Amino acid sequence: MTEDIRLVVLDMAGTTVADGGLVEQAFTEAARHLGAEPASMLAHVRATMGESKISVFRHLFGEEAKAQQANQAFEEAYARLVGAGRIAPVPGAREAIEELTAQGRTVVLTTGFARTTQDAILAALGWQDLVPLTLCPADAGGRGRPYPDMVLTAFLRTAAADSVRQVAVVGDTSYDMLSGVRSGAGLVAGVLTGAHDADALTAAGAGRVLDSVAQVPGALA
Repeated sequence: MTEDIRLVVLDMAGTTVADGGLVEQAFTEAARHLGAEPASMLAHVRATMGESKISVFRHLFGEEAKAQQANQAFEEAYARLVGAGRIAPVPGAREAIEELTAQGRTVVLTTGFARTTQDAILAALGWQDLVPLTLCPADAGGRGRPYPDMVLTAFLRTAAADSVRQVAVVGDTSYDMLSGVRSGAGLVAGVLTGAHDADALTAAGAGRVLDSVAQVPGALA
């Protein structure tokens, strides 16, 4: 039952943060940095939105050294774009997080980016103290989505819920949905403000599809 949800795990880019396509821009810079043609790779990047970025680069470049170089170039490019003021909250996102907190629920923000990039996003939005815990793949043993590790790390670190059935996972990609399903979360909800449409989110396991994160407090009330 949704009234039993005590921990809400929210994705960042595409769910609570609107970045206006910065992922693709930063990826294009990273690919060119390695002398690769980004156009042939963008379809895979779009399909795997939400996945840990280093995993995406490992798939595309094969060699670990090249994958690490591409990931570093990507993170640097994305952080530079963030620093230039190219991101904003999804409308109503901050208010939704504050309302969830007022309802007595614990909110955790997660991302597929590296910690330095996540921190740059939080600083740009003034969200450093908005939630008690933020997680990136490195905080969960290195495995990002579609693995359930970040959700389960949030469950363990916050001790906000007695069971994973009291956890809600919200995101804008198929990988967010898969991580929620695999964690055993009581509610897995997709939002339509990011990378994937309702059909893709439902096919990946979304139990609810909402227009945006702004509807989450009402859906749980």
